[in-house]
Amino acid sequence: MKKITYLLTVLLALMITSCDEHLDAPSPSDVDEASIFSIYELAKGAIDGIKEPIGQTNSYRGRFLTHYGSNTDIEWVNADATSTGGRNDLSRYVNSPENSDMNRDNVYWAKVYGGIERANVCIRGLRTYGNPAPGTEMGQLLGEALTLRAFYYADLLKAHGDIVERFEPITTETIYLPKSNRDVIYKQIIADLGEAEDLVAWPGETSATKTTEDINKAFVKGLRARLCLMAAGYGQRADGIRRSNDPDLAVSVLYPLALQECLDVIAQEGSSVNLEDDFETLWRKNCEENITAGGESLWEIPFSEGRGRHLFTYAVRHQHKDQYTGQPRGGSFGPLPTVFYDYDTKDMRRDVTCVPYRWSNDEQAYQEIPGVETWYFGKWRYEWMTRFVTSTNDDGVNKIYMRYAEILLMAAEIENELYGPTEAAPYLKKIRRRAFDESDWSTKVDAYVDALTTKEAMFDAIVDEHGFEFCGEMERKQALIRWNLLKTKMDESIANMKALAAGEAPYSNVLHTIYYKLMDDGETLDIYGLNRGDSDANAPAGYTSTEWISEEKLDLLKIESLYENNPDENQFWPVWQVFINNSNGQLVPGFVE
Repeated sequence: MKKITYLLTVLLALMITSCDEHLDAPSPSDVDEASIFSIYELAKGAIDGIKEPIGQTNSYRGRFLTHYGSNTDIEWVNADATSTGGRNDLSRYVNSPENSDMNRDNVYWAKVYGGIERANVCIRGLRTYGNPAPGTEMGQLLGEALTLRAFYYADLLKAHGDIVERFEPITTETIYLPKSNRDVIYKQIIADLGEAEDLVAWPGETSATKTTEDINKAFVKGLRARLCLMAAGYGQRADGIRRSNDPDLAVSVLYPLALQECLDVIAQEGSSVNLEDDFETLWRKNCEENITAGGESLWEIPFSEGRGRHLFTYAVRHQHKDQYTGQPRGGSFGPLPTVFYDYDTKDMRRDVTCVPYRWSNDEQAYQEIPGVETWYFGKWRYEWMTRFVTSTNDDGVNKIYMRYAEILLMAAEIENELYGPTEAAPYLKKIRRRAFDESDWSTKVDAYVDALTTKEAMFDAIVDEHGFEFCGEMERKQALIRWNLLKTKMDESIANMKALAAGEAPYSNVLHTIYYKLMDDGETLDIYGLNRGDSDANAPAGYTSTEWISEEKLDLLKIESLYENNPDENQFWPVWQVFINNSNGQLVPGFVE
């Protein structure tokens, strides 16, 4: 069973920095830092303390991971179209600074900056007292601190755009700061990760990198590549949606850097990293809490058994305490109804990702069909867990923050942009080989990819593949923003959902009646009619039929509620009002010029 030790008391002693420069004797905080960061065991506890804010009630646990990422062209909140407030407003791009879920002083904004402050103290202490050279235990710790700080900033950047820059411990002069231009922060954390990757070991290489909860070289390089693409990509700014004007963040500068980071990780395939042979196995291991390093998961946001709400939020819905869980939850978000039909029928990711059933409201539950409007993410299932969850609101399953598949798709995207589709093809093929049975590789992998002979065609295919691979992982929104495709792709999805409801192309060969039967185990449904090309004439005998798709079943109001405000004008969340009010006039709405 995984165990994460979060050391609070050590870090609390470090949060206040003495500013009295007239005393000859060292300040108490200097003495504490010298004592802590010159001894590995104490310094390690301080590094663990950087992660402690993740599990706090309204931090990553109950706000950031449970709210960010929806709605997109493939994911939406499974709420009634008229439901407002909190998460529902944010999903529909109603980004009020007074949002009822976010406008509170203990929300993730405060907790993340608390984690950044702890990282700043650790970085200063290790540099001053730890002799953190590459290949040493203290070097590993410094690399971890730099990476955890970059991780926090990366998520603030993708959620808010321009944010407050803090790379030194707080002093009385720096308690109140305005927002900084995001470009300054991008440059700093990209440089920090360049230092960190020389300090930390590969996955499984040392005892410090034996689990997916440990910071390792593959993750650091992958995060650096991701940040390069974000920094060089599009985003909403004060004067509209554009790339950065900073020459240091140009595509010509950052894409080669990101590519090299990806290639370094790819060179480790078979030793430090690998794709899981089977897509379902990847997610079963996540639900089983298998955190052994060296596979596809490069780093996971760690939760103890009593913290974390990932299945609570994203799993297939259980309506009652039943044979699989003592926590009747899941299903707050799901795939759009069209996503299942957009997969190739032979794509093995489809049935793992898109689940059309929920578990009944019974102690001995069985699968039942709620309707075409409500699908669930099948990557997370209480029924796959080896631990029976009894908490009322926490499941403790880690969030996979980065996996090797993303490295391959980033490599494909960058190779295509810099050198063209031929150079991108091997990486896209590797992703699709895992998605299809080997007997289909000649058509679904080789012929499909080899037909992508232009840069534009390859890019469009990579955008599609990203959706098929990462649906439900809440990575899509940020990717669409940096591609400048957020509203464009969401509008396409609205049109597609209307076409599905009306039985029009490209969904004219989708059956509007489905047939189902409860199997002999008394809990599993067998469903006929979901595949394109299925027909009423071939429906199996003895199955119950039900209307599945219609304009009434797939409500127009729900379809059009994919967004309420223009997504391209609301790409980022505001700073929440409570923090504006308490900023001594430093924080204001809007972007930095």
